[in-house]
Amino acid sequence: MKDVFFLLSLSLFFISCSGQNETIIRSAIKQDSLVGGGCDGCELMYVSMPKHISNTHTSVGWNGKGQKLLIEGIVYKLDGITPASDVILYYWHTDETGLYRSDKNTASDAVKHGKLRGWVKTSQDGTYQIKTSRPAPYPNEDIPCHIHISVKEPDIPNEYYLDWYFDDDKLYLNHRKKYGKFDRGGTEILRVLVQGDTQIVEHNVMLGLNIPDYPAKPSNHSGLYIGEDQPSFVPYHAYGPDAGKRTCPVCKYGRYHGIVMFVGNDPNWIQIEKWLEFLEKQSHLRRQYLKAYFVYGDDQEYGEQNRREQLVTLGKKLNIKYTALTFVPSWNDTETEAHLNQINPKVRSTMIIYKHRTIVHKFIDLSPDENNFAMIKKVLDNTQGLYFGLTGLQHH
Repeated sequence: MKDVFFLLSLSLFFISCSGQNETIIRSAIKQDSLVGGGCDGCELMYVSMPKHISNTHTSVGWNGKGQKLLIEGIVYKLDGITPASDVILYYWHTDETGLYRSDKNTASDAVKHGKLRGWVKTSQDGTYQIKTSRPAPYPNEDIPCHIHISVKEPDIPNEYYLDWYFDDDKLYLNHRKKYGKFDRGGTEILRVLVQGDTQIVEHNVMLGLNIPDYPAKPSNHSGLYIGEDQPSFVPYHAYGPDAGKRTCPVCKYGRYHGIVMFVGNDPNWIQIEKWLEFLEKQSHLRRQYLKAYFVYGDDQEYGEQNRREQLVTLGKKLNIKYTALTFVPSWNDTETEAHLNQINPKVRSTMIIYKHRTIVHKFIDLSPDENNFAMIKKVLDNTQGLYFGLTGLQHH
């Protein structure tokens, strides 16, 4: 779907759908101004769309021959914090043979999508759940198995697409090298856990993230967005765990919580010391689940030895044991791959919290006070375990 788009009509038109009691009016707008850039097949979401849509859906694949697959999560607005209600997610995918097979209940206008299709509409808290079967790759092709998603927001006139791939699919790596990683609506990777005979995925969606022509973008920006994957990079470790090494935080500890405090060209050392004391305490209390990093990227008067000595002095002063004090030459540096973090050097601090490599929260220029300490502890508490709120299944 990434490289195939359909051409919409330039005039208003109506789509009358089997099983749907209301007429869907789609705006007449030019292809290049469509939110999301257009989509091949997304318009079929309206075929047989139910009048009333729940936030849960079970496809015929759930009780079929294939591998049971449960996907659930929360749909957020672009800030990655505010739950988005009344958003329709329409999904379709192949069966265990890699084909879009239909059955007697498949609408004739939707045979292209097969029988494994359905709709969920997010609740007030943004939650959704899909119970289906795991798709297989297309036969005799090198395209990884995937799930197509068509998103219809209540305040956007047209639908737009997302594509989801599986982290344990060997075909995905070559596909990513060939086409890139688009991360529409957040990370495109579904990270699978196994519970009995079911594969389970917790997957959140960030509306508008990496969607072309999306109408709202945040003004103050530093770092990647909530819902994107924290990239691998190799800072110099000056003090704390891995001192003297070039260790990638997410590569070594990415399965658990990580807090990374990025500091640019305008450091406030009084605030930094307070933050480091807080991070050190949390690293000690949560050391089984949490790794904390301070990454200094001031490119003014940079010298590797001087920077290392500066952080060693700081680490000794604060008696740091669990928090890694690291540095990079600048936030544009490609050798350490610091540039992948997209840090704004003019911002005093960018605080990233990630879990399973995915960014779950971000704070810019946050002051080190008790209210903010409590807020971060709450984020860590709420995301420590992988929680499936609708099913009661838990994994720690």
